[in-house]
Amino acid sequence: MSNERILIVEDEAIVATDLEILIKTLGYQVVGVAATGEAAIRLTHEVSPDLVLMDIRLKGDMDGIDAAEHITATLNIPIVYLTAYADEKTLERAKTTMPYGYILKPFEEKSIRTTLELAFYKFNMESMMMTLEAWHGTALRSLADPVVALNTRGRVTFLNASAQTHFGWALADVYGKTLEEVY
Repeated sequence: MSNERILIVEDEAIVATDLEILIKTLGYQVVGVAATGEAAIRLTHEVSPDLVLMDIRLKGDMDGIDAAEHITATLNIPIVYLTAYADEKTLERAKTTMPYGYILKPFEEKSIRTTLELAFYKFNMESMMMTLEAWHGTALRSLADPVVALNTRGRVTFLNASAQTHFGWALADVYGKTLEEVY
């Protein structure tokens, strides 16, 4: 049984109930159901879900994209949209919140299951990479010897304090340049 916790944000009661049953059938925990953007924000802060399944069109003054913007800005919780709207304007607005998925209604169990699995996988891998990058950055910054890191194209991506002092470079001035351009 999975221990991932999902908050459902859906203003149509029948759809919300169907989603809750389906998500539980897939082995996830449903930690709440919200019908408005304001309730979604409040519940997200109260129950700290691992993922929010968000309808875009909601009753009230705040739609799902507005609620997702707030949740994304204040908490590190992935958002998956579930909506009947796939027009270009809605899609462009939704993309600004960096969602982990976009499921069109009417939905099928297969699309919900696949999208949730991929969203959790992507979020976990991104979290792991951020932790490793932070750890490596701390280790490299603490070295007494000068360290200059280059990407696979040979461009400067990192200087520790010792390298900045030794070479007289500021990272902001050399970032993205090749060593040939810097010398």
